[in-house]
Amino acid sequence: MATPDLLFNLRNLFYLGAYQAAINNSDVPGLDADAATERDTIVFRSYIALGSYQLVISEIDSSAATSLQAVKLLALYLTGDKEGAISSLKEWLSDSAIGSNPVLRLIAGIIFMHGQDYNEALKHTHSGGTLDLHALNVQIFIKMHRSDYAEKQLKIMQQIDEDHTLTQLANAWLDIAVGGSKIREAYLIFQDFAEKYPMTGMVLNGKAVCCMHMGSFEEAETLLLEALNKDAKDPETLANLIVCNLHLGKPSSRFLSQLKLSHPDHVLVKNAASSDANFERALQAVA
Repeated sequence: MATPDLLFNLRNLFYLGAYQAAINNSDVPGLDADAATERDTIVFRSYIALGSYQLVISEIDSSAATSLQAVKLLALYLTGDKEGAISSLKEWLSDSAIGSNPVLRLIAGIIFMHGQDYNEALKHTHSGGTLDLHALNVQIFIKMHRSDYAEKQLKIMQQIDEDHTLTQLANAWLDIAVGGSKIREAYLIFQDFAEKYPMTGMVLNGKAVCCMHMGSFEEAETLLLEALNKDAKDPETLANLIVCNLHLGKPSSRFLSQLKLSHPDHVLVKNAASSDANFERALQAVA
């Protein structure tokens, strides 16, 4: 008889972006040592997703398990100590005793993907082994505009567990990347999440992006404003609102200002800045 998966609900909360709920519901009784480490990994990754990097750095000490040390490296990387984090990461990955740890490989993939070094990311994630790693591979291949490779990763996930939240999420990401008639399928996946679980900013953004692809910008705006109520600084919500408002012919400068303040490195902020610079140069050329 299969033992019950005590972390099932906690994992789902994390995957769907209900980070505070994951933290609040992390006191799960009856965990063995490995499960307790996985629980702590989810909790600290939730704190990172909420921007509490320093808390993670101060709470995880040098005696903690490899998985937790890896999560600490992600927090260090995101606070700006990129060189130090990558240096430690490469050292650990080359250590035969811990280099194959799936969470260490996952964090390596996340860090290198963050730096847009996709080939380096895949070096550590491509062999898979966990649904988390395969889901990250799907994301990396989508960013590389290789939906054919992303689809192969999704098929592996579907063979492991077709109904798993991560498999469903990866399916929706790929549907959006492929576009066309697949958008409707992605919308239905997010709709299913919305009916089964507490509504999160991630699910609302997923539905909104599908709506925009289908030309339903009013519905998208309603969903995005609901997401903004949950987290006024979420970069994806702000970015999607800027795009949505442009299509609706509404002013979006306030959302762009908020995005510039809270996430100056966001691709939309950088694109806007380079457009402004090009416009200034064009004006000077005319003058």
